[in-house]
Amino acid sequence: MKAVTLMAGAQLLQAAVATDCARAQITAGAPAPYCSDLKRVAALALTGEKFASIAGKTREGNFLDTTLPLTGWSDCSLYGAGTYTCDSPGLTSARAAEQAQAETLREIAACFGDTWTQAPDLSSANYVVLHSRAAPLSITLSTDQTDKDEHVLRLILFVRRN
Repeated sequence: MKAVTLMAGAQLLQAAVATDCARAQITAGAPAPYCSDLKRVAALALTGEKFASIAGKTREGNFLDTTLPLTGWSDCSLYGAGTYTCDSPGLTSARAAEQAQAETLREIAACFGDTWTQAPDLSSANYVVLHSRAAPLSITLSTDQTDKDEHVLRLILFVRRN
């Protein structure tokens, strides 16, 4: 009984820490393998051509494949002229997706440093919004469930229009 109580307490603490990390101002850690890819995507978003140089085959709707997927991510695509999106590999639970969200938030902070900040007034329990301090760019990190009942973290980088 004591072991079960300790385990339940540890799980609650882990969930609280993951939630606090996702809601807190982002802090730097080690750069992720996809960091250079994400920086390149952000730089392309600010050019006159936007994502034209990394546009691939046409998909259903207004989506295109991209020739620049983020390392370690899947189903990367472009939507319209100013939106880039990728999904994390499939995760087994909503809790795993929440933990991936908190970790990815730390990785993006390490990647971009203090040039991006969290927008807590635009964030919720299921998604976090980040804004570039220097450019009209945003990143949304949301958790979702696929048709295959896998949980994923979805990263969307887009050009803000004012």
